[in-house]
Amino acid sequence: PHTCCSVYRSDPTKSKKTLARPGVKNVVLVEGVRTPFLLSGTTYADLMPHDLARAALQGLLHRTGLPKDAVDYIIYGTVIQEVKTSNVAREAALGAGFSDKIPAHTVTMACISSNQAMTSAVGMIAAGQCDAVVAGGVEFMSDVPIRHSRKMRKTMLSLNKAKTLGQKLGLLGSIRLAHLSPELPAVAEFSTAETMGHSADRLAAAFGVSRLEQDEFALRSHSLAKKAQDDGFLQDVISFKVPGRDIVSKDNGIRPSSMQQMAKLKPAFVKPHGTVTAANSSFLTDGASAVLIMSEEKALAMGYKPKAYLRDFVYVSQDPKDQLLLGPTYGTPKALERAGLSMSDIDVFEFHEAFAGQIMANLKAMDSDWFAQTYMGRKSKVGTPSMEKFNLWGGSLSLGHPFGATGCRLVTTVAHRLQKEGGQYGLVAACAAGGQGHAMVIEAYPQ
Repeated sequence: PHTCCSVYRSDPTKSKKTLARPGVKNVVLVEGVRTPFLLSGTTYADLMPHDLARAALQGLLHRTGLPKDAVDYIIYGTVIQEVKTSNVAREAALGAGFSDKIPAHTVTMACISSNQAMTSAVGMIAAGQCDAVVAGGVEFMSDVPIRHSRKMRKTMLSLNKAKTLGQKLGLLGSIRLAHLSPELPAVAEFSTAETMGHSADRLAAAFGVSRLEQDEFALRSHSLAKKAQDDGFLQDVISFKVPGRDIVSKDNGIRPSSMQQMAKLKPAFVKPHGTVTAANSSFLTDGASAVLIMSEEKALAMGYKPKAYLRDFVYVSQDPKDQLLLGPTYGTPKALERAGLSMSDIDVFEFHEAFAGQIMANLKAMDSDWFAQTYMGRKSKVGTPSMEKFNLWGGSLSLGHPFGATGCRLVTTVAHRLQKEGGQYGLVAACAAGGQGHAMVIEAYPQ
């Protein structure tokens, strides 16, 4: 078999070259699953993050028939850690029945945490360290760690060390009412103290994105997600029996509204004139995902039919104040250049929808020569994705966005859409807190 990158597919309808490279292992996506993504505070409310991650891993085992000792490594992404299970990958793997001989670690990179889990897996396989890795992500916003104030924590730690009754009473006497106010985790930048919604609103304003455009895009996302759900396209979703509750088998945040209803909502972050509202933002979500990644040889040797090749990827990073959510604009041209492709070669786009305003701003930035020249040091714009190829089964605005789990959903969706639509190349892109971003090219596996 040829591995040279100029080998053309035998399919006469396609003249596109494959992205295989001499001397580089082909890494494939064998399968991808996820739990239903639910609004936080609904059916999953009484679980813990590792319960969801375990359900995704068991779903993957069930769907692939994978022996429980047949993977070399397990990597999970998560953002807001449950203190009791800080290495949630390990706890979930043990709970799912994987062999205790398989090492597991957890990564965090805001909304691209599971992307980082997947690309770490690709790296391990490419380096010859592993042949089969399970990557995934989990986020559980129904319960988050709420801490005592710093002063209260200090007093409690001192109490722990206090020897005499007098010392203990002295410390107890030093507690003031103000010390009892709790600290909540915020979806805000540490470096700028700005909430992400506020930043999204500023970004939309900077690119002249109107409230109407944002509401229209959000409605499109929900409508497409509803259609995909009704048509049975979301085949990565597994059913999950929630202990003490019902079996959950579909996402519950998909709610196509009307432009009239959406227009009634007040701005959520920049008041009173902002354009970002609850209806055109992604919502707090509970969910987990898991994918099986292998070298092509290993997958075929085990009798699997891979879904897609995972090809070139990049991570990018910009100013977290004014370019917090522009990851797709910076990542897309770099990933395409690495793969030797242009925008017109891409058949399927799956971009993470943090906010409708963020997506629209990225589309405008990608279509601007001025932005490319002024901020990116490029001669010309990369161009915008055709909306006929873009997030056709809904996105984070409608399906939900469990921070740590979305990356795997994007990649699995690209693989499924390439199969369904007969395309050859897909592109995943996402922004993340910290002003970071990710983009990856995915190639369909020959049917």
